[in-house]
Amino acid sequence: MKDWFLPGLDADRISAFYRGAPGNEFDSGKFGNPDSSAALVANAFGYFLAKPQNLPPLPGAAAASWSPQTITLETILRFPWRGGHHPCLDVVVGGGGLLTGIESKRHEPFRDKHAPDFSDAYWRPVWGQKMRGFEAVRDALHDGSLRYRHLGAGQLVKHAFGLRSEMARRHDVITRAILFYLYAEAPSRADGTAHAADDHVRHRREIADFAGRVADDEVAFLSCSYENLLAVWRTHGPETAAHADALAARFVISPA
Repeated sequence: MKDWFLPGLDADRISAFYRGAPGNEFDSGKFGNPDSSAALVANAFGYFLAKPQNLPPLPGAAAASWSPQTITLETILRFPWRGGHHPCLDVVVGGGGLLTGIESKRHEPFRDKHAPDFSDAYWRPVWGQKMRGFEAVRDALHDGSLRYRHLGAGQLVKHAFGLRSEMARRHDVITRAILFYLYAEAPSRADGTAHAADDHVRHRREIADFAGRVADDEVAFLSCSYENLLAVWRTHGPETAAHADALAARFVISPA
């Protein structure tokens, strides 16, 4: 297990989040797979667990209102009903009235996709009047009029609904929410299986298309590549820059 984390990270604290979450990423050993998406995001943000105030503003987020006080990994945000499945965000950042849920992807956009699966519960009138874009994407995915080759839009819609539910539940302390899509652009998997350059281009186009569809909604949608995220981190002091360099040395995240 010690080889799964960058030096200096609190392996016990990070692993506790994964052992308490669905997916069995940790005890099954999937976390240690050289292609693991969980390992990338855990190492990236696990560095800030004990010092959330040091997490730089995410690209696109307003720096003036960025004041993180808590960071959690593998966090379930419950819908306004019991039973069923509820969205599990890779990272959740809270503070200053802002709730940010981060969904991280590594190789997943270039694997075979299954059709989005929405239970009848997703059509309950519980999302308020300012989630029409996400609702329209839900409807279009459901009836087949909208299809993405790489972007897991169904999961993003569910995450947005989860964030909106948390806003409604904690409206006294949460006034804004962001769904942040973070993605790596490695040229290949660990076994050498290549990702076509055109696939990366198409993936970015699909992200932009999705962003346009939900641009006016209550839950803001932002995105960036790991390469761009680490470029920002390198401008926020020597310690954070060193962490960005260590992460890039351990995980291939860009075509270069």
